[in-house]
Amino acid sequence: MSKVRVHRAIRKGCSKMAQVIITLKIYPTDIMNLNELKTRIEKKLPKYASIHRTSEEPIAFGLNALIAHIIMPEKQEGALEELEQTLQKIPEISQIETVMVRRA
Repeated sequence: MSKVRVHRAIRKGCSKMAQVIITLKIYPTDIMNLNELKTRIEKKLPKYASIHRTSEEPIAFGLNALIAHIIMPEKQEGALEELEQTLQKIPEISQIETVMVRRA
């Protein structure tokens, strides 16, 4: 491959904005269908964020936590705080725990 092609390939790869995956453990206020909660969360997310995948984790006595993996741009200032504040406004959510933040 010529030097020009390699240089262009490197520049194209660098021009993409890096993303992070934020893993949140979301505790509902009561026993409920977590698919409904996921739908409400998707509607409230900022435009730059999206849910990558979700799972459920049993807590106790039929209560499950929603584990949500959310993708957003790395360079977005205050994004994690904004995300947590937005989700706390949903009445069905009692608590949010940030489990992990990693680069995608």
